[in-house]
Amino acid sequence: MAQNNNNNNVLELNLGLGQSPRQRSPAPFLLKTYDLLEEGEAEDNTNCKIVSWNSQGTGFVVWSPAEFSQLTLPRYFKHNNFSSFIRQLNTYGFKKISSKRWEFEHEKFQRGCRHKLGEITRKKCEPSVFPAYLKSSSEENATSSTEENNHQLLMEENKNLKKERLELQMQIDECKALEMKLLACLSQFMDTHNNKVRRLC
Repeated sequence: MAQNNNNNNVLELNLGLGQSPRQRSPAPFLLKTYDLLEEGEAEDNTNCKIVSWNSQGTGFVVWSPAEFSQLTLPRYFKHNNFSSFIRQLNTYGFKKISSKRWEFEHEKFQRGCRHKLGEITRKKCEPSVFPAYLKSSSEENATSSTEENNHQLLMEENKNLKKERLELQMQIDECKALEMKLLACLSQFMDTHNNKVRRLC
């Protein structure tokens, strides 16, 4: 009996050691992110305009960060912080692949490949043996890269707004010039009309 129990224990240990990474349960964050994309497409509603898979299905795009924070995040997570969501993506090795929009990719995170989510693991934190100024600057680079992208987007939006403002100002100036011409014509017409009336009198 004791020998049988020992054999069973050995068998259990072997099974435990033989587990492949594919059998690992995906992290809740990854499941929720995958679900919000799948459910958004299934619902075929405004959510697709907020966030969706990219055209190849190899990543996803947050089209409207403000609406994503207000409407989508609270439905799946216990917060509405877009920066926190991006930090989580970075933790799992997602890469931002466009400077003009919030598009993210991970080789194991693809449309129709839910079974691969278990293969995505968190990045290992560096041991805090060294002072902060001696640590690898990869984390700082990631943060500064995100801030730089935010800055570029704001600069571009600012540039577009200035252009729109100039166009509107030109339209306003044209309208004012037209108004002056109309008033001049009206004034001339009234003068002519009054002169005719006086002659008749």
